[in-house]
Amino acid sequence: MSLLPSWPEPIVRVQYLSKSGIRKIPHRFVKPPSDRPCNIMDITTTSINIPLIDLENLNSPNDSVRQETIDHISHVCREWGFFQVANHGISHELMEKTRAVWHEFFQLPLEEKQKFANLPMTYEGYGSRIGVEVGAKLDWCDYFFLHYLPQVLKDENKWPCLPVSCRKVISEYGEKMVKLSRRLIKVLSIGLGLNEDYVHKSFGGDGESSACLRVNFYPKCPQPDLTLGLSPHSDPGGITILLPDTDISGLQIRRGNNWFTVNPIPNAFIVNIGDQIQVLSNAIYKSVEHRVIANSNKERLSLAFFYNPGGRALIKPADELVTKDCPALYSPMTFNEYRSFIRTKGPSGKSQIESHKSPR
Repeated sequence: MSLLPSWPEPIVRVQYLSKSGIRKIPHRFVKPPSDRPCNIMDITTTSINIPLIDLENLNSPNDSVRQETIDHISHVCREWGFFQVANHGISHELMEKTRAVWHEFFQLPLEEKQKFANLPMTYEGYGSRIGVEVGAKLDWCDYFFLHYLPQVLKDENKWPCLPVSCRKVISEYGEKMVKLSRRLIKVLSIGLGLNEDYVHKSFGGDGESSACLRVNFYPKCPQPDLTLGLSPHSDPGGITILLPDTDISGLQIRRGNNWFTVNPIPNAFIVNIGDQIQVLSNAIYKSVEHRVIANSNKERLSLAFFYNPGGRALIKPADELVTKDCPALYSPMTFNEYRSFIRTKGPSGKSQIESHKSPR
């Protein structure tokens, strides 16, 4: 990937702006009228309950129960691209501990967080923007990005050292999330009629598949009707497993021409299909455009865990899913090539996956 070694403009920390007491957000954060959230004060009327999957059913001694669960997941990947999972094998205690250490990190003095300031070459560390285009509109969000896999990229020295339990908790959380991700992609493979390890092998297997975490911190915003916490996009990778904020909703998904606020279920994760799964499945499974709205009354925190192909993995539609009647919709492309788009342009709806379609 050819990315700038440094940010093209001075970085402004959104949390600092929020705490400064401003009543109007800077122009750089004001979205064009067509991109602003509608009815920001009445999101309950446009909320939605996305499908809930009980993963415990995958352990059932009853073959029909297991198959019914696999079929259900396959169906929601085709029709929704988003679902929630309960009984996922990760303790509620670990979920809460992980949220807590990140809340503590974002409340540290700015100079402590600045020790981990990131650069666009890798995005690893403490950041406040995605994309390197000069003059681009910015989102009302700070974040921390880190790698779990492959092992060659994992560097705990780049993880927060405060609070003191942070690195230990982050490591434990990552191990559990990798196991959950691999369990889910196995189900996705079976649901497509492929060998259960097809997606795993396509992503690069144990040695090359990548996993990373982006912790999003959304400070209070004085004008939430003019901006977004995160602009519309589909995730460029494989699957995303989100640990949402427990107190207030903010994630919205697009269905048709409308945006709906997702109602998170306590102790459940929100899972969504990324572009690489859409490509690999030849658009049988579909990634879905989503965004995050800002809030004037409460700050929010969410943890997005990404399980992706390795950077050198060449992703293309599975041969078994390509026929004369259903030709390959996408040209082969490495994940490094693909994700360079969002790292350069920033969130841009589903424009990237649409532009990736093979010429007919």
